[in-house]
Amino acid sequence: MLRIGILSLVLGLATPSWAADPCADHIPQPRPQNTAPPVVGQELDQVVEQGSMLFAVYEDFPPYSWEEGGQPRGVDVEIARLIAADLGVEAQFNFVAAGENLDADLRNNIWKGPLIGGRVSNVMMRVPYDSKLACRAEQVVFTGQYAGESIAIAYRRDAYPEEKPVPAYFRFDSVAVENDSIADFYLSSFAGGQLAGNMRRYPDMAAAMAALDAGETMAAMGPLGQLEYGLSDQTDVHQPPLAGFAVSEWTLGVGISFLYRPLAYAVDDAISAGLADGRIKTIYESYGLSHQPPER
Repeated sequence: MLRIGILSLVLGLATPSWAADPCADHIPQPRPQNTAPPVVGQELDQVVEQGSMLFAVYEDFPPYSWEEGGQPRGVDVEIARLIAADLGVEAQFNFVAAGENLDADLRNNIWKGPLIGGRVSNVMMRVPYDSKLACRAEQVVFTGQYAGESIAIAYRRDAYPEEKPVPAYFRFDSVAVENDSIADFYLSSFAGGQLAGNMRRYPDMAAAMAALDAGETMAAMGPLGQLEYGLSDQTDVHQPPLAGFAVSEWTLGVGISFLYRPLAYAVDDAISAGLADGRIKTIYESYGLSHQPPER
């Protein structure tokens, strides 16, 4: 499934390192001041009093969030439980589909709610941080950065017994990508489209990695965590330099309605504690993933 939020960063939301003020061209947005409290979330004391808090997580998105036998599973699910435990409440989950872009995801799940059905959550997990996005989405507090993510290449060991593949190899070698993902976007544009004939598109990274393991392709490209989760005894992964990639790595955190700053502070404190004592790293490792520390 396409993760619109990350793709939107590649398509122009990333702030160049030389930009002095990422908010220089920002036009303030109206804030939902007249929206009823049940629509936009809850105060910290309300969350504590009711004994539970609701986390929005992406549906069918292993290894980060999915349901198995009716039970929530995944890295983001476990980090949400860590946050809730530190606040002394129970974690509940709202599994949501990715919207047309990250702004829509935040609007539908954090500060306004969907037009038809659905509900808002106290916290949305796996929100990519970007300074221009933070300027534009004033209704959301971007906080609690808990991990970094980056693009990598998985490959069959028998196909590359000596040198590990880089994008230029895919002029001749087959490579699997998730359809409409940032890896798809990057490789489709690489070297003037010369790789297009060797790209194999799959509905999600799990299917792409299964194809790699079955020998249908020689390599696969996508987020490191998803590649690591799909590795087998026949495959491995590495992270070569990626020339011309606008956003090959990013920082992940949470989103919370701007109306509930005390809750945002408490969530950030819980994540900071989980990073400091190694609990978040342990969660990643329990799913066979490398934890990339965030740039906090």
